[in-house]
Amino acid sequence: MRIINHIPTRPTAVLLAALPFVAVLVAYAIGSEIRLAENPADKLLPAPAQIGATALRLFTEGDRRTGEILLWKDTWASLMRLLFGVGIAATVSLVLGMAIGLVPYVRRLMSGFVAVVSMVPPLALLPILFIVFGLGEVSKVVLIVIGITPIMTRDLAQRVLDIPKEQIVKAQTLGASSWVIVARVALPQVLPRLIANIRLSLGSAWLFLIAAEAVASDVGLGYRIFLVRRYLAMDVILTYVLWITALAFVIDWALKTISRRAFPWLEAGL
Repeated sequence: MRIINHIPTRPTAVLLAALPFVAVLVAYAIGSEIRLAENPADKLLPAPAQIGATALRLFTEGDRRTGEILLWKDTWASLMRLLFGVGIAATVSLVLGMAIGLVPYVRRLMSGFVAVVSMVPPLALLPILFIVFGLGEVSKVVLIVIGITPIMTRDLAQRVLDIPKEQIVKAQTLGASSWVIVARVALPQVLPRLIANIRLSLGSAWLFLIAAEAVASDVGLGYRIFLVRRYLAMDVILTYVLWITALAFVIDWALKTISRRAFPWLEAGL
């Protein structure tokens, strides 16, 4: 039997999925042990036990001045910015992508513009956004919107264009108006793709958020990472990086679960 036809059993699949993570942890532990053996004061690769102790402190102990647990405060601020940015981007890309895919006049008007805008490096616009919108919350949210909306729009527009023409023709034959075709034919097929797009764009959204927080902010996960880097506090930085990764994983898992439950026919057809 060809290897492409071999399907691992459930225990084997779990083991294979865990192996890369175990390998990274083992490699880090070995590297940390070697560096600390040569220099016990080394800060570049803190011991896993030190990272664990730091994480426990960051999650449970309040700030000496304010009494607030800064990690939770940073998490709330960053998640709100991410939620607003991704939410606005998803809404705009859905409306614009549907319009480009279904309406020829809009397609001629906007498809080229969206394609060009998607080529602009979003981080290069960061100084302009700070000048135009100030250093507050708006500029950070706008950066996320600008960063992921064009790509999502192009993909959703193409998904609409890929809808078989026969479906639209049949709907028109049955007397469906343009709005009915949008709501009953196109939208159900585009929504699963929208969720998939959000999942794929989360990494970029986090990147833009952390970059904006690092440049101009007084609270947030990105702000805290760049604040403590001057002290080479790698145990704090790694704790925040692992926490951001865990948050991203949970959000991705939640979106995947929503998609599976809202559109069970999608997986049934795979």
